[in-house]
Amino acid sequence: MSLCCCSGASRRLLLPRLFLGQQHQVGRSLLQFRATSSAAASSSATPLSPAQQRQVTLYVDALLDWNQRMNLTAVTDEAEVMTRHVEDSLAVLPPLERAYRAQSTSHGGDMGGISLIDVGSGAGLPGLILAVARPSWKITLLESMRKRCTFLEHAVEVMELSNVDVLCDRAENVGQSHDFREAFDVAAARAVAELKILAEYCLPLVRVGGLFIAAKGHDPHDEIRNAKAAVHTLGASMLDLCTVESMGPHGQRTAVVYLKERGTPRRYPRHPGTPSKTPL
Repeated sequence: MSLCCCSGASRRLLLPRLFLGQQHQVGRSLLQFRATSSAAASSSATPLSPAQQRQVTLYVDALLDWNQRMNLTAVTDEAEVMTRHVEDSLAVLPPLERAYRAQSTSHGGDMGGISLIDVGSGAGLPGLILAVARPSWKITLLESMRKRCTFLEHAVEVMELSNVDVLCDRAENVGQSHDFREAFDVAAARAVAELKILAEYCLPLVRVGGLFIAAKGHDPHDEIRNAKAAVHTLGASMLDLCTVESMGPHGQRTAVVYLKERGTPRRYPRHPGTPSKTPL
């Protein structure tokens, strides 16, 4: 296991710059987006173009609109959506891309055309935001609730995203499907469940040599320790624990990265509901 940061500056802000300028109109209020350290300014993550900024605007407007009719997020303030959802989603890019380049031999470290599945996508986080930032990637949003899938399909349409599919099913079913089992370069999850449960949802979907990345809070060490046996059983090992600092109210966050080293035993994932009721 290694503990890494997403730039050379120790424990400084590591988020990619959201926008090229310092002030932009997003939805109904004027928000400021700026790099708050030289580390962010020199980030390898590409700032969003004007067209990508517009896609983010459309997403935020759709999320807040639909959230009045259904439970998509507890966050109802536009500025907080940007910090807690959009920027936190983008924060996984530096550790993900660094790990993928380091581990990918079959692709020669090429970041184009990556297939990523967002497990338990909910309101489309981080998947929709990653699809905006990396249009050459193929993103699948996996969500079990039909109402949320309807929102995701709407968001994909209004954002004009051609690189996103919405899959409405449980991870336990999809992980046993011939079409999706061990079919993805990367599985990502954000605020869905404990790591030992997430591992059974996500790792069966990842190809050997691929990555599983989970966005977690400031201190995931207990979760990591409790998940170690499950991760090993499912064919993976921990690659990195990367520290990122969020501009959201919860401050520093982490990204836990696992490498899929061998095939997942066929019995996993178990029947729907079993991973959460009886974790490995």
